Amino acid sequence: MKKYQTLLYYCYSRIDNAEQFAEDHLTFCKSLGLVGRIIVANEGLNGTVSGTREACKAYMDAVHADPRFAKIDFKIDEEEKPSFIKMHCRYKPEIVHSGLRDPNMIDPAKETGKHLAPKEFLEMKDREDVVLLDVRSNYEHSVGRFKNAVTLDIENFREFPEKINELAKYKDKKILTYCTGGIKCEKASALLLKEGFKEVYQLHGGIIKYGKEAGGKDFEGQCYVFDNRVTVEVNSVNPTVVSTCYNCGATTSRMINCANPVCNEHFTQCESCGWKMEGCCSDTCMEHPRKRPYDGTGFYVKIPQPVNVEKISKRKHKRLNANSTLRS
Repeated sequence: MKKYQTLLYYCYSRIDNAEQFAEDHLTFCKSLGLVGRIIVANEGLNGTVSGTREACKAYMDAVHADPRFAKIDFKIDEEEKPSFIKMHCRYKPEIVHSGLRDPNMIDPAKETGKHLAPKEFLEMKDREDVVLLDVRSNYEHSVGRFKNAVTLDIENFREFPEKINELAKYKDKKILTYCTGGIKCEKASALLLKEGFKEVYQLHGGIIKYGKEAGGKDFEGQCYVFDNRVTVEVNSVNPTVVSTCYNCGATTSRMINCANPVCNEHFTQCESCGWKMEGCCSDTCMEHPRKRPYDGTGFYVKIPQPVNVEKISKRKHKRLNANSTLRS
């Protein structure tokens, strides 16, 4: 039996004095010896935490004891080691940045797409009157997505509202949205309903829950996760690899961060190119004076970096040209 667990969860539920709640919650998590990342906002919680089985049970019991969070659906993975190094719990205006000038125009706690259990999603996803919509970012769906899904060219979820017009051609279809754990779908489906889409659904519990309850059938590649694991397997029925090495084009599911901390780009790179490029995405990054030592994993403890306009432009350019397997 594996000693550690990783918990993925979210909850849209009003939190008064959320900034103080974040401080208190951080203290509580540390008292249990947990590590992870939690975002707290007035609209709710969004977290991934990791620790011993005993610590995780104590955490889940305490959270469920609060009436505001009693219905949280924890996705639990068994692990050989913790999935984080430190514990962070921070207040932010939203638990998922919607990209809307007025975030209050939608309220997932009141109106959102119809939740589909994994087996319901499996039964419905291949119908002719259905469109599968991946609401995740480029670096997420580049390494794995559902067969025949529509993907969007976005660097982060705050760009989703800009893509609504591109989706207008599907208004006469049933829209099945999905993401890693379900949280992005809550806002994406709410916004689609607000924009006049009539039948909008979402995969309850996201890709992670689908893998556990439906075997992950027809999910191609791996699922990107926001912790030290980077990606996880979800398909035990008909697994495939869909991503390719950014440098040589070879098929690979291995995703890393660029060794140049100023770039720090998420990208897929085969082991051979990893050692050849010293964990960098380009020759330019290899020559950067702050390049970090490469140990074969491509994982580095995050160090806050100033906003770099050149990096943002470079990232957008790279995503337009890399990974020919991307679908839109």
